[in-house]
Amino acid sequence: MTFKTIGVMSPGSMGQAIAQQLQRNGFEVCTALDGRSARTRELARASNIRDLGSLDALAAHCDVILSLMNPGAALEFAHQLAAAIRRANTRPLVVDCNAIAPDTMRAVYDEITASGACCLDAGVFSPPPRDGVQGRLYVSGPDADVLQVFATPQLVVRSISVRIGDASALKMCDAVISKGVTALVLQMLIAAERLGVGAELEAQFSAPRQRIHDAVIDALPVVPSKAHRWVPEVLEIAKTLKAAGMTPQMIEGAAEVYRFVAATALGRETPESRDQSRDGRAVVKALAGEPW
Repeated sequence: MTFKTIGVMSPGSMGQAIAQQLQRNGFEVCTALDGRSARTRELARASNIRDLGSLDALAAHCDVILSLMNPGAALEFAHQLAAAIRRANTRPLVVDCNAIAPDTMRAVYDEITASGACCLDAGVFSPPPRDGVQGRLYVSGPDADVLQVFATPQLVVRSISVRIGDASALKMCDAVISKGVTALVLQMLIAAERLGVGAELEAQFSAPRQRIHDAVIDALPVVPSKAHRWVPEVLEIAKTLKAAGMTPQMIEGAAEVYRFVAATALGRETPESRDQSRDGRAVVKALAGEPW
């Protein structure tokens, strides 16, 4: 199977970074910006991603289409893309790279394959692969090895199984740590700040608590600008845990934390517009002053 043109929907921070890696491997990268935000348009323009306008044009032109978007929009996008594929009468390979539950992924697979196209399940791990940072794309489904052509020194591509849902399951389980622990520690720090014991709390930490605290503090500057996307992702984690016969209640609490953060002044910033000098402790102090 030979690929020449790759569609990326949509080129947000992660989509743009992956698009740049694909361009390094000689692929033409396209998108469809009809109805997309000014921020997404600027990110696409900055990376010379070709705008085809509509989903119909994307379905007609691309050999592969990567879905990278707000997890809450993944299934509806699959429905829209399947309709566009039918109208275009093409058979692209659709790769869902969203942070969604295995059951949601299987629903996406059913939508896409019903259109006659092929579909793979993928999970993106670590920060966007740019500026020397290495990202990982784990893929599952029939013939998942075909995506090895996407690999670069900054983007590791690994096929983990032939089953749709396995890559999503791995992503969801991993995200319990990254999203769940961050929410729990953030809630602790805000509570301590509001109760007037923030400095005392930090002073009494010792390893391994200190390492966990420091990791969250280091991550916090970008959290508010991403919180609106993390709410649906965390709800997908809850769905995954419930399907595995476990309680979703702890991670549902994390969704409430991110819902609160997203509604604040910091939560209305974008990764590009946020104050780059604001550190994690300043984020905690700012959030502590916001009404829950």
